[in-house]
Amino acid sequence: METRELGQTGIRVSALAYGASPLGQEFGPVDVPEAMRAVRVALDLGITHIDTSPYYGRGMSEVLLGIALRDVPRDSYTLSTKLGRYDVDKFDFSARRVVESVDVSLHRLGVDHVDLMFCHDIEFVDVTRIIEETLPALRKVQEQGKVRFVGVSGYPLRILERVLEATEVDAIMSWGHYTLQNQRLADLLPRLEKAGVGVLNAGPLGQRLLSSRPVPDWLPASAAVREACRRAAARCTERGTDIAKLALQFAIQRADIATTVVSSARPDSVRQWMTWLEEPPDQELLAEVQAILSPVLNEGWISGRPENN
Repeated sequence: METRELGQTGIRVSALAYGASPLGQEFGPVDVPEAMRAVRVALDLGITHIDTSPYYGRGMSEVLLGIALRDVPRDSYTLSTKLGRYDVDKFDFSARRVVESVDVSLHRLGVDHVDLMFCHDIEFVDVTRIIEETLPALRKVQEQGKVRFVGVSGYPLRILERVLEATEVDAIMSWGHYTLQNQRLADLLPRLEKAGVGVLNAGPLGQRLLSSRPVPDWLPASAAVREACRRAAARCTERGTDIAKLALQFAIQRADIATTVVSSARPDSVRQWMTWLEEPPDQELLAEVQAILSPVLNEGWISGRPENN
């Protein structure tokens, strides 16, 4: 598995990262022992960056990930987790909670430090507090060695830009904005590269829009986006392939995105990713899919506070 520099952190991360949200059963029930095996399969195949959050399973993901990694040498993988979001509508970005959350996450994960700590889904709160209180508190924790680098995550690109305009971060995590259907993150990449900010791209399958699996009811994608993605997936099926394969191949191709985070609770799916990535994208099929998706290209949705979008 190729590794890439994460901004100016000095960290090299695998170009594909394992997202541990399934360990928290965040998107439905899973076979927990199988999901934990998926972590070890990912590591065995060279996927050495792992991402989680206390929000995933309300702590379950961190706990089970810590168990899965218990006998794995700490210097053989890089690890990111988050703070600030703890339930669907429960947020706390206070300086006091920063200190507490870092310590709790380290305990759950069974490690003495994490490589990256992100402020999670910042579009749901007053971004001024993130800039003036949360990030400074995280920098103090960084000085203690518990966190190597700090960043922010969220859906609207505008909220990430507002943070970049006001302060320095080491990395950002964007989700849903570099996929076959939405490539708006590409416009921000030159600015991030110039600032030395590492980029993690999550959700390359568009929360199942770009897969053969049922799209979750909670996803706020428009009917037009859903239909275009359905037709694109059907075209891939006609050509004897899975649109998820094309979506993953497309998402990982940019060298200025340090890593692409994808999730699965199934070891076989993890193995399948690696098989897919050994092949170049089918350029003819890619062109057909892009033509189908062109009417809804870059169409997203409002997330969090409207003023943060």
